[in-house]
Amino acid sequence: MKSIALSIFLLISFANELQAQLNEYKYIVVPKQFDGFKRENQYKTSTLVKHLFTQKGFNTVYDDNLPEDLQANRCLGLFVNLDNQSSMFTTKTMLVLKDCSNEVIFSTLQGKSKKKQYEASFAEAIENAFRSFNAMPYSYEPKAQEETSEPITVSFKNDVKNLDERPNLNKNQDPLVEQEATAERQYYKDNRPVESDYKKAVDTTPIVVAQVATEKEQSFESMEPETASDYRINNTQESPSSSILKTDFGMLYAQELSNGYQLVDSTPKIRMKLLKSSSPNVYIAESGTINGLVFSENGKWFFEYYNGNELVTEELNIKF
Repeated sequence: MKSIALSIFLLISFANELQAQLNEYKYIVVPKQFDGFKRENQYKTSTLVKHLFTQKGFNTVYDDNLPEDLQANRCLGLFVNLDNQSSMFTTKTMLVLKDCSNEVIFSTLQGKSKKKQYEASFAEAIENAFRSFNAMPYSYEPKAQEETSEPITVSFKNDVKNLDERPNLNKNQDPLVEQEATAERQYYKDNRPVESDYKKAVDTTPIVVAQVATEKEQSFESMEPETASDYRINNTQESPSSSILKTDFGMLYAQELSNGYQLVDSTPKIRMKLLKSSSPNVYIAESGTINGLVFSENGKWFFEYYNGNELVTEELNIKF
């Protein structure tokens, strides 16, 4: 009896703690297309999940229609993910709530259904999973720092000095010349550029240079890089004009898979999948319809792929 009472006490304590934690979030954000589904609101999953959370008392919004305060501070919301673990004859789903750092705050129990029609089966499984919220009444309670925080006023009043505050400034004086003439200090410095007397050497051996270049090209073509990373470094040396772009994905969080990783953003939405290769810091990358390589160099991660005949290199910000 004591053990049963202790278990009930622990369950009640956990439910109360979780309820208090959920009360700190103002919004529930539902994606219009869950990961793993082929189209928006497939089997009416998005509308059903939004309806259930709204009915429970949560302020529920779609991911493409965020309120202004949530756009300014994404940490006001919890983001819903539908974990679909269905098999051939049974629909199995869980609702997972993640915060703005992609940390799991709560996962429901698994809801199941054996109905043959997909829409009816997903509806029953999701409703069964949502029963995990039955014992947790919700009421938004802002955190203490959110209630007492005041807008910060930044003043640049004294950051820039006027030109007329400089001592001994002659209006006709060259701005590249620094000088001061007072009783306490005599100072002069000329920063004007001086014409260089350097003359470019005239190349008088064009035939020899051409021969050396030909030999270099032949030797380069005969080299076989040991890894994909070696090939990328050699190719970069031959094409110094290629530029590195900054990807617009923002911070990407790596979630480990059996054969690599999947990279998700703060929505959270899967942006890219990385498949392991024979080299530890080189991955075969899939991003939508784009295939390429993701590799590490000098502590940074890069994504390389071809756009037509043009090689594109993008820098990624990955948190493993």
